[in-house]
Amino acid sequence: MPVVTPPPVPTASSTVTPTASPTVEWFPPTATIEIIPTVEITPTPEIMSELGEIIFRDDFESGEGWTVPQSDRGEINIANGEINIIINEPGSFFIGTLEKPDLQDFYAEISASPILCSPRDEYGFLFRVLGRNQYYRFLLNCEGQIRLDSISGETGTILYPWTRSASVPVGAPSISTIAVLAVADQIYVFINGVQQFTVRDQQLLVGSFGVYARSVGDTAVTISFSDFIVREVLPKE
Repeated sequence: MPVVTPPPVPTASSTVTPTASPTVEWFPPTATIEIIPTVEITPTPEIMSELGEIIFRDDFESGEGWTVPQSDRGEINIANGEINIIINEPGSFFIGTLEKPDLQDFYAEISASPILCSPRDEYGFLFRVLGRNQYYRFLLNCEGQIRLDSISGETGTILYPWTRSASVPVGAPSISTIAVLAVADQIYVFINGVQQFTVRDQQLLVGSFGVYARSVGDTAVTISFSDFIVREVLPKE
């Protein structure tokens, strides 16, 4: 179901382990100073070598299992190997969510291709999705920045603030392979095979997946996603 107002903007936490962080307002009455959280940036974790078989694949030949909105503001359509988010009205955002699988530990990978966007327009990958209002949201924008949020209803926490990444192409058309490795409360994020950051968070520990795009500028937005796979994470011996 489309939302006709801009999505909430969470307030940054001062740590990437916000187990006791307070609930914050999406639209605080005064400007909030962002505090960059302490983020562990390490080489590719050893666990990457302990990935198992592909346990889920979506070739986007049909919309089976997806909840997607349609409106005069835009739409999400699924066909011919892609899930496409098309936003006609600036200031709108669209979310498509997948009902299954519900997973705790996983390695997920999806390709994201901005077709039409302005610098601040956002697109991204949702994981550990519970219903429509609880999920982690890994964002990229067309300026080449990345960000990670934890969303719960009308509130949320910035786990990793907007940061320029050399791994993200600027502008459109372009393509990036997004990968997330989630093991218990640890989240590792990769773009085009390069690890971006690692955070620890216990707010959401199981759920499914989704895609997201938002028009922040004054123009229409089109983002395509493809090649979605999920691998199991093998237990350590």
